[in-house]
Amino acid sequence: MPGTFEPLPGGGAAVALDDVEISIIRSLAVQLMEIIGPGPAEESGGDPLAELFADGPSEPPSDPVLRRLFPDAYVDPEGAERPEEAEEQRAHSAEFRRYTENDLRAGKRDNALAVIRSLDGLREAGEGGAVLELTPEESQRWLGALNDLRLAIGARLEITDEDDSDLLFHLPDEDPRKPMVMAYLWLGGLQETLVSTLMP
Repeated sequence: MPGTFEPLPGGGAAVALDDVEISIIRSLAVQLMEIIGPGPAEESGGDPLAELFADGPSEPPSDPVLRRLFPDAYVDPEGAERPEEAEEQRAHSAEFRRYTENDLRAGKRDNALAVIRSLDGLREAGEGGAVLELTPEESQRWLGALNDLRLAIGARLEITDEDDSDLLFHLPDEDPRKPMVMAYLWLGGLQETLVSTLMP
């Protein structure tokens, strides 16, 4: 089972992780939460009513990672055939983003936090690594977080399709992107095996 998820009886999944793997995934999840940023509750001093009625941003984020995590809901305005069509698409995307992005950010934060907490539970069990066992609900959270981590790393590496990742796989060891590429590929393997364990 090292490095691959396997199904658990009754649902859920398990994977054996060593200390280095635990540390890498945890660090990436923490960084993901930092990139996503605080939610309206934190910004409003924890007022639940303020959070409920807070509008999200209407403009796409400037950070390429956030743009990958929170893409426009409608066709790219740059691809519109007429200027009026592009303007209409921008308006629809802005409106959609304003009402949905806060919830999307909260979901991604929750998924990353679930990963951190489950890994912290493994660390408390002792050194040398351990077998992580996830319930079906935790497995879904992990799946969402692994996907977000790969999207974030892929944005930093400027990967737009699988051909890009194939080229990056053959980078020389001295290339500074190599550790990020290896993390991207490793997380992809974890994600793939987790998906297969959750399929009926």
